[in-house]
Amino acid sequence: MQNSRFRMHLPGALLGLIALLQSAPPGIAAAETPPWLQQRLDWFQDQKFGLLMHWGSYSERGYDASWPIVGQSDQFKQEYFDLAHTFNPAHFNPSDWARLAKEAGMKYVVFTTKHHDGFCLFDTRLTDFRVTASDVPFHANARSNIVREVFGAFRQEGLGIGAYFSKADWHSPYYWNPQWPATNNEVDYDTRAHPELWSNFVAYTYGQIQELMTGYGSIDILWLDAGWVRPPREDIQMDRLVAMARQYQPHLIVVDRTVGGVYENYYTPEQQVPDQPLPHPWETCMTMGTQWSFKPNDDYKSTHQLIQLLVNIVGKGGNFLLNIGPQPDGQIPPVAQQRLKEIGAWLQVNGAAIYGTRPLAPYKDDQVVFTHQGPQAYAIYLPDSEDAGLPEQVFFGGPKPKPGSEVHLLGAKPALSWNIRANGTTAIDIPAGLRQSPPCRHAFAFAFYPADENQTTH
Repeated sequence: MQNSRFRMHLPGALLGLIALLQSAPPGIAAAETPPWLQQRLDWFQDQKFGLLMHWGSYSERGYDASWPIVGQSDQFKQEYFDLAHTFNPAHFNPSDWARLAKEAGMKYVVFTTKHHDGFCLFDTRLTDFRVTASDVPFHANARSNIVREVFGAFRQEGLGIGAYFSKADWHSPYYWNPQWPATNNEVDYDTRAHPELWSNFVAYTYGQIQELMTGYGSIDILWLDAGWVRPPREDIQMDRLVAMARQYQPHLIVVDRTVGGVYENYYTPEQQVPDQPLPHPWETCMTMGTQWSFKPNDDYKSTHQLIQLLVNIVGKGGNFLLNIGPQPDGQIPPVAQQRLKEIGAWLQVNGAAIYGTRPLAPYKDDQVVFTHQGPQAYAIYLPDSEDAGLPEQVFFGGPKPKPGSEVHLLGAKPALSWNIRANGTTAIDIPAGLRQSPPCRHAFAFAFYPADENQTTH
């Protein structure tokens, strides 16, 4: 197992963790969501808009986080791992990130503490493959413990904290062992034939999550990636791991992505929006550009696309976790900054129709998406194109305003005239002045109280 890319501390720390895992009581696997967790999931569903950040040594080359090394030669893998030796983001300032996220209207962050490649952006004691190691140039920077700095900065701005952590680790000799070829993303040996290796990996994973749960302040979400790490072949003892994590973070939401069961507290559709509302809490994670990490001259989605994605996701009961990869120097790409500020300006006008809302059947009618918060209903009109504004009339089926009540366009003061047409649809009249000088662009939210109050009591 002598290989220059594997430089782990194997003594006391791991030995103690192995013994602890063997004696720890299993976690509670309740068939129903306990009340405290339901309250946390209600909080999560109120947030609606979050920031996902993939960042690491792979950003140096514009690689899509970790995946380029799968199936590659040992030489390429070594060159990839050696990128840590040049990782030195001189302009890293997480306070700038946090202020930008807050300006964008985001309510929580999910940050990559460790991706599949195993490079840790926190000061772990369990491996030297970390940003604070002496052979990483950035280790001398006062902000070298990147995860601590990021969590602190976002917490200071009032955002929720999510820790992304990959259950796989392609740098670990307990996962990709150099005795055997690693031909795909999975563990490269039979864990049943080599239980001591797998036991060491389980303890290593347990130990790093324990570090994150005890040394980085209050954490709201543990966002576990690498869903192929699951029983029976790759059993990391989730019951014990979650019991330990919640011992330190009692209100922790756990997302064991794509695995199912009691430790996937909410679902995370990737790069897609479900066709229909899902019967459980969920969050679409999607890139602003074309890959998860920074890519030079990437093709970013327009503000129009992003706002309409947010509306469609929220209308189906989900959250939008929008991913941005910082540049190698630690700055957010200028195009991404512009998009975030424009989304924030839209949410300043229309946030009431987004935050804290729940779906309202029929969820969408042609170009109109419905949400509600308590008795207040919202109909959000989505123009066909970025240049299209408000038409002379907006029509929708589904929930109808209460007879004699007022309908308002968010961001505009005067009540709007409206009527119910012969076919049962609602028609809202848009005055010429409002069409010429609308309060926002990209999507327009109308507030009203529905005639059928039962529609907004669920």
